[in-house]
Amino acid sequence: MVIGFDAKRAFQNNTGLGNYSRMLICGLAQEHQDVHAVLYSPSMSGDYRSYFSGYANISTRQPSGWDRRVPNLWRGFGIGMHLTGDKVKLYHGLSHELPHGIPKGIKKVVTMHDLIVWRYPQYFKHFDRVVHRIKQRHSCKIADVVVAISEQTKRDLIDIMHVPEEKIRVLYQSCDQIFWQPIPEDDKKDIKALYHLPEKYFVCVGTIEERKNQISTVKALKELPEDVHLVIVGRPHTHYYFELQRTIRELELNDRVHIIQKADFEDFPGLYANAVGSVYVSRFEGFGIPILESMCCDIPVITSNCSSMPEAGGEAALYVNPEDPKDIASKMRMLLNQPTLREELIAKGRVQREKYTQHAIIEQFYSLYSELLGKDIDSEEN
Repeated sequence: MVIGFDAKRAFQNNTGLGNYSRMLICGLAQEHQDVHAVLYSPSMSGDYRSYFSGYANISTRQPSGWDRRVPNLWRGFGIGMHLTGDKVKLYHGLSHELPHGIPKGIKKVVTMHDLIVWRYPQYFKHFDRVVHRIKQRHSCKIADVVVAISEQTKRDLIDIMHVPEEKIRVLYQSCDQIFWQPIPEDDKKDIKALYHLPEKYFVCVGTIEERKNQISTVKALKELPEDVHLVIVGRPHTHYYFELQRTIRELELNDRVHIIQKADFEDFPGLYANAVGSVYVSRFEGFGIPILESMCCDIPVITSNCSSMPEAGGEAALYVNPEDPKDIASKMRMLLNQPTLREELIAKGRVQREKYTQHAIIEQFYSLYSELLGKDIDSEEN
């Protein structure tokens, strides 16, 4: 089973789209030796090349010759010319797009993580908005199957993009395997010392941008006792970072809000695990991977009562109006003052997270690929 993957994000992104791509590619290669993955990417110089080097059933393809001068054009229009020669039977666009020129007979799958560019166009520059919409329309039109990472995304695909329901499959995502490993107490202490973490803090993980809504959490912090801190882990994006800094100064919270912009990914579990709880009050998400990461690190999570967040958190989270700092503060106070509630939420998180294990997700994708290629899994395994 030779499967081509759009691997740009897998090599270059350290956040959601990159983690999703690496999880799926490596998981398939590890759990199903009959899968040969061909990774197509304009560049393979990112931090994650080593993720794929140990797999005999993963190979790579990148532009050569003149194509190197226009790598993004190659990604959109040049990949198709390699697929037949690479014996690819199915091509999967892992992040909203499929290239033009995929030969007939090759099955096409695209994952749509969200339709934020349609719901919240103000978060995108005009050119980016137009390009993203064109790519998404094209991809949903030519795909044999459109994978939605949540029921929320499925509803948006039907309501906004008018994708036929029978063409959509809801297949959830998992998070990186490092979040599923027990965290030794010594490792937690080392992370605490390395990042100079306060004794009592809530953690907020995500790119610092308007949609992620960190300012509401900062305002909530003002309502809490002075020994409670907030640790924001994420890289700044657009002008919102400066608005966040201004809010912190105006509320005189400089000593209680700690922003970590360049944390090593391997340290994220420790940054979660040392916290009282996680606060993730985004205005809109296709899934909300920090919710799952929090549950995997055995800390309770406070998240928004809208879009996909209740779907991801189930009964294991506390839900708030993301625009109401007092509501957020009230739930943070509950986690601080009610240890029994914390333990109940942690226990529920251990149950909820089992829906999103890598093995479960990989098996669902393997079944989908096999179905599209007319392959009988049971007969091959017996």
